[in-house]
Amino acid sequence: MAQILILFSSMDGHTKKICNVLKQVVERNAHKVALVSVEDFHNLDLQSFDKIVIGASVRYGKHSKQIVNFINSNLQLLDSKSNAFFSVNIVARKPEKHHPDTNPYMRKFLQQSSWLPKQLAVFAGKLDYPKYCFFDRLMIRLIMLITKGPTNPTAVVEFTDWKEVETFGKLISEI
Repeated sequence: MAQILILFSSMDGHTKKICNVLKQVVERNAHKVALVSVEDFHNLDLQSFDKIVIGASVRYGKHSKQIVNFINSNLQLLDSKSNAFFSVNIVARKPEKHHPDTNPYMRKFLQQSSWLPKQLAVFAGKLDYPKYCFFDRLMIRLIMLITKGPTNPTAVVEFTDWKEVETFGKLISEI
């Protein structure tokens, strides 16, 4: 039985939902999982984990600064352990952009980071216009208009392929 940390950053809660599904899959494979927000990791003994999985959502083209800072501050530790990284973004709703090698946000992350995760995944996120503040709703609708996505200001659309999440959970269960 391995000790696995799933560390995440979630803007609107959907990345956390994905992490909870990953946690369930990994625990079904007889491992112990700590699911922790990047905001709350400071009291953890990172050395005690056999594997560290990091998940981050994208907003306005960027992953969370807290996730990037965590990675940069713990690069040596991450490289010394089994590890994985996944990105959650709306662009991944398009079939040609839902793989790590074709997703622009994953590619940008990998180009800008000194860390090369051992396992990668990209998941399409959730569009939830009613949940967004006025400015975010306006900006995201504009982005969706440009990229031919849903623009109805009352729309809630979950693009996540949960079978892909389950498959990744099984992959990260393999230490």
